Amino acid sequence: MKELRDKNGLTEKEFLDAYRPGDYEKPSVAVDMAIFSAADKKEENYRKLPEKELRLLLICRGGHPCLGCWALPGGFVEPEENTEQAAARELKEETGVENIYLEQLYTFSDPHRDPRTWVMSCSYLALIDSSKVNIEAGDDAERALWFSVKLNIESQQTREYDGGFGKTTDLRLEMKNGDTVLSALVRHSVTRYDCGTSEKYEILENNGIAFDHAKIITYAILRLRGKVQYTDIALNLVPEYFTLTQLQQIYEIILGKPLIKAAFRRKYGILAEPTELQTSDAGHRPSQLFRRKWLTE
Repeated sequence: MKELRDKNGLTEKEFLDAYRPGDYEKPSVAVDMAIFSAADKKEENYRKLPEKELRLLLICRGGHPCLGCWALPGGFVEPEENTEQAAARELKEETGVENIYLEQLYTFSDPHRDPRTWVMSCSYLALIDSSKVNIEAGDDAERALWFSVKLNIESQQTREYDGGFGKTTDLRLEMKNGDTVLSALVRHSVTRYDCGTSEKYEILENNGIAFDHAKIITYAILRLRGKVQYTDIALNLVPEYFTLTQLQQIYEIILGKPLIKAAFRRKYGILAEPTELQTSDAGHRPSQLFRRKWLTE
């Protein structure tokens, strides 16, 4: 079979033999993981059902750059490893667990996002039962802790123009563990044209969060809020057996708003199936326990 030649008269082998990879700037590639869990708030009154809060795993950087700031767990992709394998490896190293919900979010590729060099970050969303986690800070970290996390709208503007529509939302990100409080103001801009949509995230304020991780965290929360509306993704945050009240609390902390009980059960009750088990907490009436109902297409 006759070998194909390009416009310079080269076969593929000849082209590859002459190819010089150093002619192009190479970025480093990292994975950063937004690992969420749901946990009970501390409640002094044992007769009151504990409320839940959404938590995010962060590490305190023990070296430059961003020394002393808090960052998402992650690391560089190793040779002969794709980003999904790197994310699974880092997850196992940081938390001691594997085979959990892990979803690729977005690739953050701003050339100036890391002061060391051009580092592209392939971000991932992970949902985990925090009671099963064994946290171990990596080599470049001093501590790894769970932070309560909230994302609220601070202001919003819309605009119309010929051939398009735009919306700008300023979102206040707040995370807390004890006396350590982290915050950022992130602007999310969406522009819609007849031919498509463009989005942009911009950090307006940042207090204690490393690199551009405030963008990644904001993006992850918005993705999570969107997907709970039409998938059963939220059930990755409940234990094997749970009450419908506990499940509703999971949805409320993700969406950041209270839900009407009857409406919630009509919409999301199909995601759970009843068992013969009941709760046995002291001070509370027994409640029926449910488990995840695996939906088939």
